[in-house]
Amino acid sequence: MNHLILGTAGHIDHGKTALVRALTGIDTDRLKEEKDRGITIELGFAQLSLGAQRLGVVDVPGHEAFIRSMVAGATGMDVVLLIVAADEGVMPQTREHFTIIELLGVQELVVTLTKCDLVDEEWLELVRIDVEELLAGTPYAESPIVPTSATNGDGLDTLLEKLDETAKRVHQRNGDDLARLPLDRAFTIQGTGTVVTGTLWTGTLSRGDRVRLLPPDIEARIRNLQVHGKDVETVTAGNRIAVALSGMGSDREMVARGTTLVSVPEWAPTWMLTAHVQLIQGTKWTLSHNQRVRLHIGTSEVMARCALLTQKEIRAGRQGWIQLRLEEPVIARARDRIILRAYSPMTTIGGGIVVEPQPIKRKILDEPVRIALERVLGGEPVESIEALLLIGSWNGVSISDLPVSSGLPPQVIEKAVADVQTGGALRTAGRLFSTVVAEEAERLILEAVHRGHAEGPLLSTIPLPLIRSALPIWATPALADAVIDKITNQGGLERDGSGVRITGYRPHLSHEQEELVSELREIYGKAGLATPLARELPSHLTRHSDIWALLKFLEERDELVAIADGYYVLKSEFDAAIERVHNLLSGRTGLGPSAFRDALQVSRKQLIPILNCFDGLGVTVKHADGREVRAHPTPDYM
Repeated sequence: MNHLILGTAGHIDHGKTALVRALTGIDTDRLKEEKDRGITIELGFAQLSLGAQRLGVVDVPGHEAFIRSMVAGATGMDVVLLIVAADEGVMPQTREHFTIIELLGVQELVVTLTKCDLVDEEWLELVRIDVEELLAGTPYAESPIVPTSATNGDGLDTLLEKLDETAKRVHQRNGDDLARLPLDRAFTIQGTGTVVTGTLWTGTLSRGDRVRLLPPDIEARIRNLQVHGKDVETVTAGNRIAVALSGMGSDREMVARGTTLVSVPEWAPTWMLTAHVQLIQGTKWTLSHNQRVRLHIGTSEVMARCALLTQKEIRAGRQGWIQLRLEEPVIARARDRIILRAYSPMTTIGGGIVVEPQPIKRKILDEPVRIALERVLGGEPVESIEALLLIGSWNGVSISDLPVSSGLPPQVIEKAVADVQTGGALRTAGRLFSTVVAEEAERLILEAVHRGHAEGPLLSTIPLPLIRSALPIWATPALADAVIDKITNQGGLERDGSGVRITGYRPHLSHEQEELVSELREIYGKAGLATPLARELPSHLTRHSDIWALLKFLEERDELVAIADGYYVLKSEFDAAIERVHNLLSGRTGLGPSAFRDALQVSRKQLIPILNCFDGLGVTVKHADGREVRAHPTPDYM
């Protein structure tokens, strides 16, 4: 069974509510003021069954003072019933409502000429022509036009047939998508608690679900669900629903129209939107930089300032890219439709589509970025993801954010991400990077390793921090590590400890360096543990530019052990020292420095760094009353 939303639209007093009552048997005017004044002020709701179609009906106010309510209702509509009174024809609010419907991209439209019992055939035909002119050149040019009378029932059967035919063409909303319910009402019922209503745009909600209400950020649990007054366990997109919530405490007072109910953590309020907009033909307004406008998105209405990104102004009938700086946060998703209305007087001036729901602040829109943003909206899923990756550049994109940033359902994204990875995109630590970034990162890292070998030919590996620094400062270490892993898996690099090297690379010494190394081996071999500090080596060695590299070379070859900065001993001597300490002092506690000095036969100058090194390697354990020697020393360097 298909579940759709049918909404009314049209000028005040053109018979919207009367027609809904004639079609459904439900009076959608529920407020006393509505009864007294004979006009619809707030949204009204009913249900209409058409064979396999179940239509939730949203009756919107026609008065210009209540356009906010009209837009709040229209944003969730699948089919619109545009109502034009036959005795008056197309009126100002008819045109504004129709403009809003078109800007919101409502899928289907049916027109009915109400009160046809009040006019003759000639007049009715003139009104029909007037309506056809209104529809001409729009996606709704071929929409059916049905004369009706709620008073005597004329044309109602035909109207129901046309609604059924039209509803069958509507694309069903996705129940497997992220759940999102923009609220159009929130109230409290004694014994039930907080109840919110709205049209479930996407996804599925079930009794017992944990949900969030944004903004503000309030957690709650679904206590009960109703669809047109009937309790249900689960509800899918395309339904008008009422949700009873629990666990909100005093926060319930902050929930109102404009709040959005969601069920996954990826949603976040935003204070800024990048959008592609178009001003309506015939508006007297020109959109200029920093202009203040009313933004309608979902059921929210907030004030915003416009930052024009591609031109100095946008005139009537023209398009452009803008960034909206909001005075209050909203919930938005890529591909959401928006309406722009003038600050004063309040008239509809244009609309558009959200492209970046969580953008960086932009002053201009570079041509490559503009093209990428167009691909986000207009391409296939893989193209959309690739475009977002290009925009993300070295930051990449968060995979968990893609359903919001792309506007695509999670299952579509999953396949698209797999496809872009096949094409060379790189995935790491929950983020995805473009093929361009991955290839450039690979080039920079290989260059850094080769440069490291050229500048330090005696080093067997290049330290990872040095390699990571080859990427731009805004690139994450995770990106560098993922690229290193990729190159390593492909055989281009070798990992060794905390460094990497070109596969097969081995340090090599010149004849002069070989002589220096031989001299160092002799010096350290004769000195035992009482070796000179590096700066205390003979002057012809300390003056040599390679001395530190040669010491590091010997350390990497396990010939020397670095006890402290500049203090090296032969590894064989160090191992022997550990063995002496173990043999002489193992099992004793409260050992002071003198015990170790006697065991090792070293001066205090060597003893302190040796003990610190022992502590660091776990050979000894330091306590308040002295040290003890571990029974089975297994230092980390071994």
